[in-house]
Amino acid sequence: MAVATSRTIALQGATGHLIDVQVDVSPGMVATILVGRPDAAISEARDRCRMAVSNSGFAWPTTRRTTILLSPADLPKRGTHFDLAIAVAVLAAAVDPRKDAPIPTDDALFLGELTLAGALRPVPGVLPMVLAAASHGIRRVFVPEPQAAEAALVPDVAVFGMRSLAQVVAELRGVEVPEAPPVAAESGSRLLSWRGQERLEEGDLADLVGVGEAVYAAEVAAAGGHHLLLRGPKGSGKTTLAERIPSILPDLDHEEALELTAIHSLAGGPAATTLIRRPPYLAPHHGASQASILGGGSGRARPGAVSRAHSGVLFLDEFPLFSSTVVQGLREPLESGEVTIARGEETATFPARAMVVLAANPCPCGERDSGTGACTCPSVKLRTYQEKLEGPVADRVDILRDVRPPPRGSGPALTAVTTSAEARARVTAARRRQAERYAGASWRLNGHAPGAALRAAWPLDDRSARWVEQHVDDGLLTRRGATRVHRLAWTVADLAGSAEPRRQHVDVALALRLGDPLPAELVERAG
Repeated sequence: MAVATSRTIALQGATGHLIDVQVDVSPGMVATILVGRPDAAISEARDRCRMAVSNSGFAWPTTRRTTILLSPADLPKRGTHFDLAIAVAVLAAAVDPRKDAPIPTDDALFLGELTLAGALRPVPGVLPMVLAAASHGIRRVFVPEPQAAEAALVPDVAVFGMRSLAQVVAELRGVEVPEAPPVAAESGSRLLSWRGQERLEEGDLADLVGVGEAVYAAEVAAAGGHHLLLRGPKGSGKTTLAERIPSILPDLDHEEALELTAIHSLAGGPAATTLIRRPPYLAPHHGASQASILGGGSGRARPGAVSRAHSGVLFLDEFPLFSSTVVQGLREPLESGEVTIARGEETATFPARAMVVLAANPCPCGERDSGTGACTCPSVKLRTYQEKLEGPVADRVDILRDVRPPPRGSGPALTAVTTSAEARARVTAARRRQAERYAGASWRLNGHAPGAALRAAWPLDDRSARWVEQHVDDGLLTRRGATRVHRLAWTVADLAGSAEPRRQHVDVALALRLGDPLPAELVERAG
């Protein structure tokens, strides 16, 4: 056979494109030509694949011209996972039907990096690549052995976990598969950043006392997927509260878990054996770069923290200390739930529907409004610090809440406590109501619902709508802020078990949006 085709996937962000690796072996000047817009890693695959084929006991076509096309040719390709597909296609094209058995490659996807000895190595992004292949009708997938369980998370796909090129060829020919050394999994150093999530589940809202308004605000944020800004002096409990928000979130459903696991696979995490069912929690340091928060990096664009926290919580403590590029870059994910990274001809889009929690002190030293009178921040420094809490980014945050240190001594405010289990039950029930209301829509939570859709299908009553409009006319709300009040009103109603928002729910929503005091009965319930 002079021409053969194998298939693999090219990733652009979280989107996978099916690639035909077409190989032609024909008379001509002896050379191996690789075309189709490969990057440096794929261009080097010619040498890796040549040695892998030779050291696996097969013959590379050294007396003929070998042309390798990655089709469609206009799409940029990146990554070492093309190795296996290239090697298999070359072997299939070089088969002499008079001497060798054919190597059928129909309805199969090939993913894996090759060593010079012909062994397979794991590659990032296996889950989203297999998902893309399944959407194109591919039903057989060959992957490195440690990533077979991850690929098997996609239903209706037969997964073959292989250790070497020789094993792949034997499986394709239907002959006995030879033994091969085990494939090395990811190094331990890569696993360190993916551990420690269990600690968050140990925290409980019952640990918080005297901050009932903030606890209720966090419960509303969790129920509707709303963004939250916590302001207050140091030691007031902002970080403690943020770390306990994951404990009141329900488990992810299958679709959410599959999407989140695929994002973590893209980010280069360890091979998944099961879907990630618990909402993630990420709290990057304020010195983190724009690429680490929003995504990007050198070479292939990778998802940042805002995407890896998809369907969970992204906590940005000391928010005004983050760089201006990070602060302004948050506009897109806060508004649309996606982040798009554009570089020349490459555009990568990642889901970023995280619940973003921002925390800030009233001043750089954290002593302002603490009652100690110890703040010595100059006015210029204070103004620069507070500017990041105002303007376009702050307008995209749904809930504003000032957190004060609990009062000294004992009293009702320190004894009325809600637990995470109680709050989680209310949040789960509220989310269930939203799922029923938005069945068939492209969004799931009130915080994600488009304003136009809410006004058309789920409007506020006339009296409440006029009250919100009055706040816009008075300059207390922007139009974007009015939409957020509308969303919050529905979430408050869902938590209260109401079929639709009433005036009292709208009043609570306005208080949450503007940072005003909340009704006492809500504070007592929250603790």
